[in-house]
Amino acid sequence: MTVKLLAIESSCDDTSASVIIDGKVCSNIVSSQDEHALWGGVVPEVASRAHIRLIVPVVNKALDKAGINIQDIDAIAITRAPGLLGSLHVGVSYAKALALARNIPLIEVNHMDAHIMANFIDEPQPNFPFLCLTVSGGHTQISIVRSHLDVEVLGRTIDDAAGEAFDKTGKVLGLDYPAGPLIDKKAQLGQAIYKFTEPNIPGLDFSFSGLKTSILYFLQKQVKLDPDFISNNLNDLCASVQSRIVSILMNKLVRAAEMTGIKEIALAGGVAANSALRDAMKARQESLGWNIYIPSISYCTDNAAMIGKFGYYKYLAGQFADQSMEASARVDE
Repeated sequence: MTVKLLAIESSCDDTSASVIIDGKVCSNIVSSQDEHALWGGVVPEVASRAHIRLIVPVVNKALDKAGINIQDIDAIAITRAPGLLGSLHVGVSYAKALALARNIPLIEVNHMDAHIMANFIDEPQPNFPFLCLTVSGGHTQISIVRSHLDVEVLGRTIDDAAGEAFDKTGKVLGLDYPAGPLIDKKAQLGQAIYKFTEPNIPGLDFSFSGLKTSILYFLQKQVKLDPDFISNNLNDLCASVQSRIVSILMNKLVRAAEMTGIKEIALAGGVAANSALRDAMKARQESLGWNIYIPSISYCTDNAAMIGKFGYYKYLAGQFADQSMEASARVDE
């Protein structure tokens, strides 16, 4: 029997809908909220209101592109956690109402696990078990993935995530939000000549708050000596910041691979679009014999296709939610 899923993602500032038919992505519509650039970061209330305005047209466009109507849908997959609570409420409320009206199953999806499942949208696909470094705007973690529905987190960020380190450092450097892509672009024109200290965090957990603070103090000291220091050295500063963030990520991932003996290694999340991180993965493939998997850039950032892909596996396993499901800002609630 053909399985047709509608997937909805509204965890932060992207409103997205996707149609998945028998596990294949037939449409993936993403509407990004550009207005947050005015504030230098995502404003939760602004995001929530934008989701309310966008969710119906985005869903309709996803259905139209897939060539089906809402009566054809067999189940709805929705991001339940983690994310901005107000934004999640919009998607969850819409999905619950639609599932109730259509009398079809509802599937709750963990946003972070869905990022991992982006590696199964296109070929090649990782073999189980594999390690996945998931680096999104607000979360950084390393997981061991034993099956589509068996994911164990081995290490996670204990404060700021890598994406936040990019954006907050970019703000200090005078770059627009989101700063990550801009730092990546400028880093390619510079050299990593400034050696920022790597935090000494035990195990496989991450911390980026100390790095962010050390960069701030370094810049404040240099600007006192030369008010034009940042503008005159922007490319090298971006290259140095990016180099250290990537080295923190890769050193933990190498440690996880050594601890587990696993050489199937995947990357996921919005920061997976970073060119230096992708290059570092490819370098470890050559030097350490890893088999690496990196989703296409369109599936790295927040999107409903990854929600639908994970929802499809949960559908096959009969893992459905009910109308008591509530959105949660935290993954463990």
